[in-house]
Amino acid sequence: MRRGKELAAIQASLQGRPGQCGTLLLGDAGVGKTTLARMAAHTLRTAAVWVAGTESARDVPLGVFAHLLASPMPTDPVAMLAAAFHAVRREKPALIGVDDVHLVDHLSATLLHQLAVEGSVRIVATARSGEPIPETITALWKDGYLARLDVAPFSKAESVALIETALGGRLERLSADLMWEASSGNALFVRHLVEGALEAGTLRQVNGVWQLRGETAVASKLAPLLSSRLDRLPDDERRALQLLAVSEPLTLDVMSELVDSDTLEHAERRGLIRVVDGSGTADIHFTHSVIGEVIRQGLGQVASRRLRTELVGAMDLHPPLGPVQRVRRAELALHSDKTMDAEFLSRAAEDAIALMNIALAERLARAAVDAGGGLVASELLARTLLWQGRAPESELILASFDPDSLTEFELARWGMARIANLQWSIGDAAAAAEILKMLQQRITHPRVRVGVDSLAAALAVLDNRLDEAAELADKVLADPTAPPIAVGWAVFGGGMAAALKGCTADAARLAARGHEVYDNIDGLLRFLLALAEVRALTLAGDFAAAQARSGDIVRITSPSQYRARAMANVLSGTVELGRGQLRVAMGRLEETLAALSGEAAASWNVPARLILAQCYCGLGYDSAAAPLVAELRELVGRAATMFEPAVRIAEAWLAAAMGHVSGAVTMALRAADLAAESGQRAIELMALHAAARFGDKTCLPRIVEVAAVIGGPLAAIDAAHATGLMNNDGAAVLSASREFERIGALLSAADAAAQAAALFDAAGQRRQSLEAAAAADRLGKECGGLKTPALMATSQPLPLSRRESEIAHLVVRGLSNREIAERLVVSTRTVEGHLYRMYLKLNVTSREDLRDIIRRALDDDGPG
Repeated sequence: MRRGKELAAIQASLQGRPGQCGTLLLGDAGVGKTTLARMAAHTLRTAAVWVAGTESARDVPLGVFAHLLASPMPTDPVAMLAAAFHAVRREKPALIGVDDVHLVDHLSATLLHQLAVEGSVRIVATARSGEPIPETITALWKDGYLARLDVAPFSKAESVALIETALGGRLERLSADLMWEASSGNALFVRHLVEGALEAGTLRQVNGVWQLRGETAVASKLAPLLSSRLDRLPDDERRALQLLAVSEPLTLDVMSELVDSDTLEHAERRGLIRVVDGSGTADIHFTHSVIGEVIRQGLGQVASRRLRTELVGAMDLHPPLGPVQRVRRAELALHSDKTMDAEFLSRAAEDAIALMNIALAERLARAAVDAGGGLVASELLARTLLWQGRAPESELILASFDPDSLTEFELARWGMARIANLQWSIGDAAAAAEILKMLQQRITHPRVRVGVDSLAAALAVLDNRLDEAAELADKVLADPTAPPIAVGWAVFGGGMAAALKGCTADAARLAARGHEVYDNIDGLLRFLLALAEVRALTLAGDFAAAQARSGDIVRITSPSQYRARAMANVLSGTVELGRGQLRVAMGRLEETLAALSGEAAASWNVPARLILAQCYCGLGYDSAAAPLVAELRELVGRAATMFEPAVRIAEAWLAAAMGHVSGAVTMALRAADLAAESGQRAIELMALHAAARFGDKTCLPRIVEVAAVIGGPLAAIDAAHATGLMNNDGAAVLSASREFERIGALLSAADAAAQAAALFDAAGQRRQSLEAAAAADRLGKECGGLKTPALMATSQPLPLSRRESEIAHLVVRGLSNREIAERLVVSTRTVEGHLYRMYLKLNVTSREDLRDIIRRALDDDGPG
């Protein structure tokens, strides 16, 4: 049987080992991938759903599955993805077939990934060789969910057998040679060559033998072959295919406005189109994407615009049911002769922004501006530019409007956009504050004023005025008339304040309120809400929930939308740092900051730099961390003082990475005091716990006190850890380490295990000490090679005191005795005395020998 080996491989993947759910078929256009996939699916004799990616619909979110989805769909991509997942599951397909998966939109690819990983359906997909495939699909075969099968052209013998089967008779050898040369074994070439030659009369049966005579025999490329056949179609069928080519797929309702049913039936019988029935709709597709490509190549700009104009006119008779249809219709209209009003274009641009299709949103917004859309269209255009990292262009557009000429409603919209751009992209907090002050002075209408108050809450939290942010947020959220955007800004301000204050219940309540308006706010505000929620969850120690929340955002962002992907990386990195996945977070944030190097002043870059700096410090890469920490000092003073205590903690970890442990303790305690001054109790606890991990004992009672105020799983374990250290109780400290590990706080778990080992050793409990040290070593490796003072002390079998170890590390860094004395605030003679005792303990006679021993113990391999 032709393709028997490939068919068996696909069938095995569909019925095979656990964790594998199907096959991805790769091959050239027309090689027979779709036929092979459908043959394999047919053998299962189970319910199957077939979808296809198309060139004209690849920018439409969830366009591949549109015919299966209820209407209206939510606008929020996270909610849309969840609704689509449940809608597909309700259909209960045993198998999903996907033609041309390289052409599917990002959200459709993400949905396929979710379905595959969830394991409830089998998948067989085809993709064209050499075309970029969505990374979520690539991940499926790389992770083993889909087997990869490269489909090669037919051999000459297989091609001849295929032709003879289709003709029902023998093919002469000369004709076989010519047709093999023309088709190169490509199944689609073979099919259209045979059908075209039959229609042209150049393939005839003579005395029971089929003979090919004529120019068709030497066609060497598919496009001329198909074009020749399509040119011979009746005018009405060719026009139907041309309409489909400029906007595939088309609903049967829209196509029926322009083409009669007999024409569509004829095209379907010829095998050129197929009709896919969905939930209340029927969509028309080409049977193969190459047909559409050939038709588009033959259409000029004038003809294409005419066809699109006809389609938009037909679509006017069937109003769009939701944002996806609205965006698709507007995009089609952009390239037609149909005049669209500014209001419709602006609405579609807003939909596209919400659906994270920023490039299309920019095109629609520009068209709306050109159509006289005024401030609304310009504000949308400015937002699309902000999303693409083009903040100066965005500011130019917004600054061109005279605020004195605007109504209160217009002024609020203009002011919100400018504040978001100035604060979050340009990093000019002072200018943002001036705009806010003007809005507060001029806007009095209650429904508009609530939006201004919500912005004030957001800016207050960034300026570290947490109580004010919380009060303003509560005021806004208590107003039943507050519009979604006002609710969003209030939830960010109040939610972030609650996270920093350690008010876990308040943070959860506010996050839930934010979820209610996700459908009606844009991506920047969604990111800020997610940042506040993920921050609260990680500070509380609920890492599983934090990872799920950050994963929602990552899934809806396309790699091509670098700004959105960078923001999603910040969320993922926040969780990964909390869980000790330092190398994963480091790679993610290095990539993010490299991509956004032109936006160094943006205040939302602060958390990205903070995470990366802490990763570097935890891994001992102090030379890489130092410039980042210096940048952070400058940024927090200018754009977001809310982060100042966290930056002080990063400074403490940098000092620890540089071997200056006593300095690290001092800096951590200063960070705790600074956090306490503004009510950042969760950050205060983080700073105090850092000091305890550095070896400080003075902070331990305060840890217990602050943890009792905050509550939550992480705070409780911090308190247990501190209590164990206060009592010199190795067993209690090791128990705390195990609890840290249980909830996923591996950094703290590693240090606690190392400290337990030291306590056991001091108590003469050698076996327990070795067990705890082994646990510390394992956890340190799981964190990517963690190098903290506690772990270094446990891993180095050097008989040095804490102060001697600190001096030894500074010697390795090349500091002189006088510089070490200044750093540690001791006399030079004291440093010399410590060095003398170290030489005796380690049996060395020179500073260089001491450096060699310490370097070997450090085993520092640097980042990268």
